[in-house]
Amino acid sequence: MKKLKWWKIPLFAVLLLLIIAASYVAYVFLSYSRIEDNVSLPTAGNASQAASVGTEYTAVSYNVGFGAYTPEFTFFMDEGKESRARSAESVQECINGVSDIALSYDPDISLFQEVDTDSTRSWHIDQVKMINDKFYAHSDYDSVFAQNYHSAYLMYPLNKPHGASNSGLLTESRFDVTSSLRRSLPIAEGFKKILDLDRCYSISHIPVDNGKEIVLFNTHLSAYGTDAAQGNAQLEMLFADMKAAYDAGNYVICGGDFNHDFTTTSKEYFNPGTDKTYSWCNPFPDSIIPEHFSKCTGYGEMMHSTRYTNIPYGDDSFVVILDGFIVSDNVECTYVQNIDTGYKYTDHNPVVMRFVLK
Repeated sequence: MKKLKWWKIPLFAVLLLLIIAASYVAYVFLSYSRIEDNVSLPTAGNASQAASVGTEYTAVSYNVGFGAYTPEFTFFMDEGKESRARSAESVQECINGVSDIALSYDPDISLFQEVDTDSTRSWHIDQVKMINDKFYAHSDYDSVFAQNYHSAYLMYPLNKPHGASNSGLLTESRFDVTSSLRRSLPIAEGFKKILDLDRCYSISHIPVDNGKEIVLFNTHLSAYGTDAAQGNAQLEMLFADMKAAYDAGNYVICGGDFNHDFTTTSKEYFNPGTDKTYSWCNPFPDSIIPEHFSKCTGYGEMMHSTRYTNIPYGDDSFVVILDGFIVSDNVECTYVQNIDTGYKYTDHNPVVMRFVLK
């Protein structure tokens, strides 16, 4: 038999690595699928009451950051180092912490984003169940979950892969939720779509004692792999549904993580002199907000709602306002405040709003 030439060994190794890499890329793209649009969502819980005109209610919006973001946590997609929560115990502590903070305001409505159900990055802990259990023990609540993200196994970083993720939007309502719908947002095309998740918003209908409804929107817009044009396209779709609900005679409340500089100037306010620009904090395009709608920005004091997680949280952290509420003009926002939590349990601060149905 002829001897195997030595130079063929590294060649075979390179070819094998190329085959493995190509197979993995094929797996990612072949397994990719978008969740269907206009999907009815089931309601859990035991709330039964209708909302009332003239009564002040409290709403909270809170991105829980899949239970990973302690103040020291840095994320690899934000130029940080870590790809998973540090432990299952840390995830449980963070989810219990954000639940307790939200419940401390005795909310009538709570909107949570980035809630994992079965993800490698959060140690396969069902965070929907954890939050539901907390809320159901506190009072009679209805809950609605809309899956926002389901991904193939991401093999990066190689030393501790981010893995497969399943995540979404969770709505808690002290009022009876009669129906809910999941709407799929436009996302990036081509390779970028792998980074852009499977963005959506949920629409929940709550009866009011005057025969109308609160139409409640919970949203989390794109952050990675996007641009201003796509961000505007997502908002235009969202606003079209909000306007249709208002035109039908209803009260409209939308809350969540908009991945835009919500006030349009918070980046400069909190980071004076910065030259940093990120796609997830472009100024909010106020010009496309429909007539009869406005952002709730009458803060008692200015407080940021998220931090960039390239470094542990501290005085040098880049911070901005991404989270908030938008309401129709038949909803009076009587109070709104981003709450300083020191980012103890997530990379976001909660937004608390009080409102009255006119």
